[in-house]
Amino acid sequence: MDEAGIRRFVPSDAAWLVRQHGELYAREAGFDASFGALVARILDDFNANHDPDRERGWIATRAEQRLGSIFCVADGTSTARLRLFLLTPDARGQGLGKRLLGTCMGFARDRGYRDMQLSTHESHRAACALYKATGWQLGESRPVRSFGADLVEQSWQIVL
Repeated sequence: MDEAGIRRFVPSDAAWLVRQHGELYAREAGFDASFGALVARILDDFNANHDPDRERGWIATRAEQRLGSIFCVADGTSTARLRLFLLTPDARGQGLGKRLLGTCMGFARDRGYRDMQLSTHESHRAACALYKATGWQLGESRPVRSFGADLVEQSWQIVL
């Protein structure tokens, strides 16, 4: 099997990302269509307004097939926010998520961010285990109703 690679996000990846997020989260977490719409808004804003020196997205691929994504965006002058972290089911369990996370965190460090934050849901157990294993700390955890589902929203952070 070919080694998976990680390349920079390009605007033509956006439609795939919106579709993948919508389909995977509907199937795995019961999310409604409002989640895909949120992903579309995040990507539209990124494409229109991101600072390429301080913000970046990456796409994991194997043999030209997209397998996942991760984004680093500014959340103030010294804090970066991790967004749109996704792996397709067939790409999971191979260390690719750890590679994507390392790429994103390394970029944030290199750009002078002092810390990173992210928001997720506790139902994303594999991602939460990866965050914990790489030094992230769980902050707030609270029940919410989002995207048509009852969830426990979590905030994580790490000092870089």
